[in-house]
Amino acid sequence: MSPDNTEQRAVISLASLYALRMLGLFMVLPVLMLDGQDLAGATPELLGLAMGVYGLTQALLQIPAGALSDRIGRKPVIIGGLIIFAIGSVIAATSDNIYGVILGRALQGGGAIASAIMALVTDLTREEHRMKAMASIGASIGLSFSVALVLGPWLAALGGLQLIFAATAVLAVGGVLVTIWVIPSQPAIRHRDANAVVPVIIEQLKNREMWPLTLGVFLVHLLMVAIFVAIPLQLVEAGLEPTQHSWLYLPVLVISFVLMVPFIIFSEKRKKMKSVVMAAAAVIATGLFLMSMASQLWHWVAVLLLYFWGFNLMEASLPSWLSKIAPAGAKGSAMGIYSSMQFFGAFSGGALGGWILAQYGAAILFVGLGALVVLWALILSQTNAPRHLVSVRLPGNRHLDDSVLTELEAQPGVAEALYLPAENAIYLKVSADEFSHDDALTLIESTGEKHGS
Repeated sequence: MSPDNTEQRAVISLASLYALRMLGLFMVLPVLMLDGQDLAGATPELLGLAMGVYGLTQALLQIPAGALSDRIGRKPVIIGGLIIFAIGSVIAATSDNIYGVILGRALQGGGAIASAIMALVTDLTREEHRMKAMASIGASIGLSFSVALVLGPWLAALGGLQLIFAATAVLAVGGVLVTIWVIPSQPAIRHRDANAVVPVIIEQLKNREMWPLTLGVFLVHLLMVAIFVAIPLQLVEAGLEPTQHSWLYLPVLVISFVLMVPFIIFSEKRKKMKSVVMAAAAVIATGLFLMSMASQLWHWVAVLLLYFWGFNLMEASLPSWLSKIAPAGAKGSAMGIYSSMQFFGAFSGGALGGWILAQYGAAILFVGLGALVVLWALILSQTNAPRHLVSVRLPGNRHLDDSVLTELEAQPGVAEALYLPAENAIYLKVSADEFSHDDALTLIESTGEKHGS
């Protein structure tokens, strides 16, 4: 069954909204350490903080914002978050000192709408199309990051940081209009997997299978911000004018993305996700160690290609791994923890990167980051490879009891079953190759017949 027009409109509009917001956050990464030197009071430490501070407010507020969207609706939270994001962009655009930019970036992160957007995707898509919808959102984030690295230096050449922040404010206002006029309204029924639930969050914080992955995404986003504390300055020293940086990033990102795709297909079809993630970690670490020795421009082309190849692999693989191991009915909460760690990583990368650059220089920064990747890879090597399971939500009925769940768990391909009376829904973790959706529905419906319904 193909998605209907409402589902297609929902996925396209929400993916675009998420991408435009992330574009606004990412565009300053390749230019702030260069153009920000003209701001009053700027130091490497404060510029690094300005780059990453959005992650702190985003991490602190995204789970509360998601919970608020359960109470008052997804759209009001998204619209309110975009307005806060726009205000932060205007403050940053009109500031002539580093402290105003830090405040503006913090407010940008305070417009924490990621969890509400992902929850709305779940609300507006059917189970059989949800995996593709989530993949579309993920692809839009990756695309926005690539576009931002190219567009940021180009806009900075035209109008400096002020133009980038002003453009970001315009994008946020456009996002409000898209939310009001284009995104469909959410249904009254909410799904457990749509958002984080506090009791389940506490439970999942004790899940040892999750922590290598949450540490991994923390590290990946720490690297994402920390390397841009140093790389723009290194490219200038290698002879590349700031206005030309876009022409280096563009081919590097395109080629790294093309190189990534076969490995993602291999990891899913051959069920070799752990091997691919370990390989990605090795590639990233190698790129970082080589960055500490790079001096000529062609060196930087080679090491950035290597780094972004591994980065893209990791960015695509870790959330897929997490979705496979999250218990039935707990995916929303697991992703809430994962996303918070992701944004804490971005904050830590800016703050730590700026401090290490100021105190010890770029070479030590790159070597230290590479060592962190090696340490994390050693931790990951001790974990089990994930079973390739997917989440399924089925309608329940009022006659369900533990014996039905036991029968469901005995069905081919079913690993877990959870019944939530409040939703009158059953959450399963299944192997897609073995699970029969129709057989499971028949079993559930026959329960009602046995009880005379």
